[in-house]
Amino acid sequence: MSRLGSAVHIATTAGSSGRAGTTVSAVTSVSDTPPTVLVCVNRQARINAAIKESGVFAINTLPAHAEDLSNAFAGKGDLPAEERFRLAAWETLATGAPVLCAARVALDCRVTEISEVGTHSVIFGEIVALSLGERGPALIYLDRTYHRI
Repeated sequence: MSRLGSAVHIATTAGSSGRAGTTVSAVTSVSDTPPTVLVCVNRQARINAAIKESGVFAINTLPAHAEDLSNAFAGKGDLPAEERFRLAAWETLATGAPVLCAARVALDCRVTEISEVGTHSVIFGEIVALSLGERGPALIYLDRTYHRI
């Protein structure tokens, strides 16, 4: 799978247990009516239970300069969840899930369905709000390393 290049995103949520987030590459558009995306999240990840509890998530697509933020949310440096969020500016839209102010695009979603497949949950969400950031180079992950395009 390392041979499949993909955009780098941070999936986030917020609920009674606070904010949670993780770096993800498995994000796909599913439908435009209603606007729906899916994200695959490891079942062992703290954010998995948090999304299931809150019923909301945001997908934040990273600009090229956000490699350090991606690494932090991927767990490098072992920063606690709240410390990771202090590395950038965040806002909320409709659901209360954290939205990265510098994201190329942020999709604010309500969970519509969850399928358990292997080690991951495939979480479908209807997009209820979005934020469009600046156009510019994007962060891509390919061959186990970052690229900027």
